[in-house]
Amino acid sequence: MLEVREARKSDTAVIHQLIGELADFEKLRDEVSGSLGDLERHLFGAEAYARVLVAESDGQVAGFALYFFNYSTFLCKPGIYLEDLFVRPQFRGAGVGRALLEAVEQRARDRGCGRLEWAVLDWNTRAMSFYEEFGAGPRGGWTVYRKSLAEPAP
Repeated sequence: MLEVREARKSDTAVIHQLIGELADFEKLRDEVSGSLGDLERHLFGAEAYARVLVAESDGQVAGFALYFFNYSTFLCKPGIYLEDLFVRPQFRGAGVGRALLEAVEQRARDRGCGRLEWAVLDWNTRAMSFYEEFGAGPRGGWTVYRKSLAEPAP
């Protein structure tokens, strides 16, 4: 039985573990520097910056979706940015990813959001196909820029 639910503070360790598994999948483990304490504070502290949905299949954590709200000045509406969607390999193909995406989309609709967006690595063609089946498409004409504000590791 598949269940998608809001994450609880007690899920912090497994969410942190899933982030590591995602980083391994994306070949970006060396970029993971956030601590368990930071994650807990930013998800469940007085000023939460993001939200997480956890998917469980028969009591086992199968995956997660981490998202946060943004704002579209052109639409004059809030939106949701899906930062991470990850399904553990043994649960792929069983509808977990779709259930997580549908749950995030429903939260966006419930909040009157004008859009739901995310990024995908250009080599992850399986994910691209999955997202297109979901009814999403790439946004052409934009290049993502990033400036890291994280302090380098000692």
